[in-house]
Amino acid sequence: MRTLDLPLRPSNKALTFAAAILLAAPLALALRAQVDGERGIPPIAASSDIEVGGIEVNVSGDTPEEAREAGWQEAARLAWKKIGGPELSDSQLQSLVSAIVIEREQVGPRRYVARVGVVFDRTRATRYLGSQSEAQRSAPLLMIPVTVSAGTQLVYERRNPWQRAWAEFQPGASRINYVRPAGSGGESLLVTYGQTTRRSRTWWRNVLDQFGAADVIVPIADLRYSYPGGPVEGTFTARYGPDSTYLDSFEMTAASADELPAMLGQAVQRFDQIFQSALAAGRLRPDPTLTLGNITLDAQIQILIDRARAVLAEAQAMRQGPSDRELALREGEPGQAVTDAPVRAPPPEGSVALYSVQFVTPDPASFDAVLGAVRGAPGVRSAGVRSTAIGGTSAMTVGFAGSIADLADALRGRGLTVQQSGSALTVSR
Repeated sequence: MRTLDLPLRPSNKALTFAAAILLAAPLALALRAQVDGERGIPPIAASSDIEVGGIEVNVSGDTPEEAREAGWQEAARLAWKKIGGPELSDSQLQSLVSAIVIEREQVGPRRYVARVGVVFDRTRATRYLGSQSEAQRSAPLLMIPVTVSAGTQLVYERRNPWQRAWAEFQPGASRINYVRPAGSGGESLLVTYGQTTRRSRTWWRNVLDQFGAADVIVPIADLRYSYPGGPVEGTFTARYGPDSTYLDSFEMTAASADELPAMLGQAVQRFDQIFQSALAAGRLRPDPTLTLGNITLDAQIQILIDRARAVLAEAQAMRQGPSDRELALREGEPGQAVTDAPVRAPPPEGSVALYSVQFVTPDPASFDAVLGAVRGAPGVRSAGVRSTAIGGTSAMTVGFAGSIADLADALRGRGLTVQQSGSALTVSR
């Protein structure tokens, strides 16, 4: 008999494991690439001064210095008039000006042509402007700048001119309380264009809680390039709220790619005016439904609710007659009876009590770990999640065969830190 040496064929399990490794490697690199690299642009610090931008001046003088000084004085007069200030002398105006922001300038031997911004000190200017500069501001609004170009939607995935325009915006004089993420690290994964299309209040509540915001506004810039280096046409749309409610839109054109930053800066100013007008009309009120999906009741109140439900269920059962399970228990068959939660004394032998347990969940991994540890504790018969708050404190109802003190000891035995306050437990890893 002749033996044939056949090549060994790998098993299906080995092939599946190898394929999983090959697929997981590029996936891990892709996830790391999503948060690595230069992508964040920290916003400038907001001040309470009154800034008026986009002032065009074209003046002459005997020297370049005199022409520039005359241009800045003219800019101060135009800016003061633009915000509705009363008639003042040049010396009085100069005492109110705290800074000149040069957006673009050309200085000749005897001429000064520029576009500048003028910053007035709010403390000194308020006495001339009156109460109009002290209008009530909005609630904190998360600002998500979306760029649409060449069929793609971009927020913080990489640095872009629209993000930079909003980062350089000085909102101190605005009535809108902007919350502007830097877009670095995990923020580029949390705040995306896909988030603006979601309607789930729970999703939005988790995102807004990360930034301490009450609602969201979305300025969208749809940019179309005629050809490389050529004119850039932009359609700008203002939306707000979890339902992406339309506010207003407008169009602007930059003569070339070099003029794009200036156009976007002007667009930011237009958006600020749109948002302030919507606030004055009562359209930027925080959506009340954003607070409904994240309510966490006090543990003692929840226990009272659980007890009331148990009493109602028992009364309903008595009206309907004994259940098959109760008949089985009466006949001596094995089983367990569920009672309402005792606070200090242990429940009757063979019964299960319901307790309210809160647990700190800074991230999804902690949520899964604590839930698994509680369910694996000796004596625990059930553990149902009542509310989920990633980044905060979640809550569950635990069915346990013993007193609340016994439950606390069982959870400590699972490596959890337990704090007991009356009839409630708070646990953490």
